[in-house]
Formats: sequence, C-alpha cells, structure tokens
Amino acid sequence: MDFKELTYVIAIAKHQNITRAADSLYLTQPTLSKFLQNLERELGVKLFRKLGNRFVLTYAGERYVAKATEILNLKKELEQELGDIRKNNAGSLKIAFPTMRGSYMLPCTLPIFNSLYPQVNLSILEAHSSLLEGMLLNGEADLAFFNLPIKSPDVDYEIISHEEVLLVLSADHPLASMAVPREGCKYPWMDLKLLENEAFILQIPGQRTRQTVDLLLKNSGISPNIKLETSNIPASAELASKGYGCCFITETHLKHIRFTGKLSCFSVGDPCTTVDFVAAFRRGSYIPYHAREYIKIVRDFT
Repeated sequence: MDFKELTYVIAIAKHQNITRAADSLYLTQPTLSKFLQNLERELGVKLFRKLGNRFVLTYAGERYVAKATEILNLKKELEQELGDIRKNNAGSLKIAFPTMRGSYMLPCTLPIFNSLYPQVNLSILEAHSSLLEGMLLNGEADLAFFNLPIKSPDVDYEIISHEEVLLVLSADHPLASMAVPREGCKYPWMDLKLLENEAFILQIPGQRTRQTVDLLLKNSGISPNIKLETSNIPASAELASKGYGCCFITETHLKHIRFTGKLSCFSVGDPCTTVDFVAAFRRGSYIPYHAREYIKIVRDFT
C-alpha cells in the first residue's frame, strides 16, 4: 500500500466514475481500471459495486476510504509540521469560505497574506455554508470560515468575531415606525410578533443564518409565511429593500452590499441576536504556522 493508491481510491469514490476519476488524476481510464482490479484482487474484497456507469462504495470500500482519508490527512499534517520545523514558512493551505463572505473577505486578506508568505501555495474553495464542515473532515479544506453552529464533534474552531443578525425591511414599510430604542441594541428594536402576517424571504435551510432565524421565529411563536427561499444573500436584502418581503442578514454582510432601494435595519431577539464567526478546522489536527497567521489576518479585517 502506498499514498498514491489511497488517492486513486478516494478519487473513484468522489467521482463515482472511472473516466472522470482518471481525468482528475491525469491517468488514462484503462490504467485506473486495471489498478482497481489489481487492488481488489490483492485485498480479497470488492471496494466498489457497479450500478450502470456509477461506481458505488461497498461497506469495505467505505471503511477503506475513511481510513485512507485519515492517513492522507496525517501525512499532510506531518509535512506541514516539518515545514514549520524547517522555518521556511513554505507549504500549502486550502481555505474554504461561504460564497458571499468570500466575495469581500478574500480581496482584503489574500494580498496581505501573500506579501508575508509568498512561498505558501493557496487554494481557495467557496461553497454553501452547509458543505464546509464536510470539506474539513474529508481533507478538502484545512481551514473554513463561517458562523456557528457546528454540527460535527470532529470540527473545532476559534472565534473570530461576534456579528448581529438584523431584520431588514424596506424604508417605507408600515412596521418600520413600530421599532423602539432598547438598551443593549445598536439598532431600533422590533418585536417579531408584529411580523406575524408578513411575507418572509429566508435563506435555504442548510445556511447557518437560517438556523438562527428559525429559532428566533419559533421563540416568537411565529409560523412564517415564506414567500421565497434563496441562498443569494444580496438578492434577499435587495428584494427586502423593495418591499418584496422581510429578511434577516448579518450586519457584516450588509456593509458589503450595494442597494438600489432604501432599507431599514432592526435589532431582534432578547434584546438582540448575535452569532459567532469562526475559523474552523479538524479537531486534533496540526495547524501550521502560516495557517494561524491567516486566521490573525482575518481577525484583523473583521
């Protein structure tokens, strides 16, 4: 068994297709097919069963891929640790962001990091926030930045900042005048019970802000009239500014969205609602020096 063998099996499992897996590995399809046949013969078990053109993991294959992923992660962590020992600050770093946050954080943080650590090869991944934990666990990403909560006990984190979740209405919405000043609130405070008959624009269920909002509405006794579910955060806020419905967005996002309509923002909750923005990584994994430096740069930016 060698590391190349582990990588090949993981690629087949990921793509569920020999041809696509071979392309990703820069191999020919016959070469990869022969490799798999020889490996399964050597192991004495089938790692995949074929369903049409798809290669689906057997139970033995699932266990193989799980352990192969652990081994490759340990190999990478060893290489990173040795790189730190050599004090040359070289290596690689794979960073994952939710798409919206990456659009404004990457241009502000990557040039600074690159000027300090030009020998570090950066890979940037952007995905739906619900996918980021999985990317950490399977080794696709070394660091991921998103809002709590975290579901997996195998993911650890450092808190970067606290962000307020705000209610967004059009500036001329009839309820805008119902908000009141409240101690502990940066924005006028709105009683969510007033929105019981309003139309809502909500993020899709997998997004973390949506999970926070669902709990807010539940605690207020509201069964929301959901007019639209979308993962597009700027579109949600723009639609709210035009009176299409009300939505909830973190204050940080709002600072980086340009609007054609006018909007009003309100604190909600008891007395307001905040979420923790974190740098997440695999629990127990080695965090190289340059990765910790990138976390510091992101913290300074926020």
